[in-house]
Amino acid sequence: MNKGVELARQYGVDAVVSLGGGAVIDAGKAIATLVKAHGPLIDYQEVVGNGRILESAPLTFVALPTTAGTGAEVTKNAVINVPAHRRKVSLRDNRMLPDLAIIDPALTDNTPRSVTLASGLDALTQVIEPYICNRATPYTDALCRAAIPQGISALMQLMKQECPHSRDTMAWVSQCGGLALANAGLGVIHGLAGPLGGLCDAPHGALCGSLLPFGLMLNNAHVADPTLLVRFDEIRRWFASALDVPPYAGL
Repeated sequence: MNKGVELARQYGVDAVVSLGGGAVIDAGKAIATLVKAHGPLIDYQEVVGNGRILESAPLTFVALPTTAGTGAEVTKNAVINVPAHRRKVSLRDNRMLPDLAIIDPALTDNTPRSVTLASGLDALTQVIEPYICNRATPYTDALCRAAIPQGISALMQLMKQECPHSRDTMAWVSQCGGLALANAGLGVIHGLAGPLGGLCDAPHGALCGSLLPFGLMLNNAHVADPTLLVRFDEIRRWFASALDVPPYAGL
């Protein structure tokens, strides 16, 4: 990260383009942001740093995701691993939203199965959590309600065999997740997956997928709002329909 900032300053770059997965896009965001900064990265980071406000707007930044997962191409933060603190924390500023995001599902074609699964579980979790969040809005509902069942079916299809149509769907689900979380927030699943990601080498999406059923059960057990209970029923039915099993009331 620091090396990237040094090179950008050395060559006087005017823009940064990230072509890659969520970590690559976040790294590009951070580099574009820190080129004009007056202090080291740690000064501006949340939790482990001082959360210092950026003095200058970032360089022009363009994001081209090659995985369908984080939705980082439409968010205003960059998640950075800090090994010294064993944490993954954000560098955040409203001006960090990419100037241009190009989502071409063809860039995700033939992604390895393990990467497809991990990133896909992240994308799926990021449309589920905003849907059952108490900050949900009609806008985020419109993004998530269609994306959840589509994402479940598309990811299951991709675990069986390569399918361009399912790649298209997952790219859309990933973008919906990024937009939804930016407007409604996430929940306990990401609240645990974030810190765990700094403590182990497991992919973020794999952590989200492992925590997803437990997070849903925990939330469902403490929900009293009838509107939210209906949403949990919807999610149960969507999973049950895709798996061709009866809905499980404990989820």
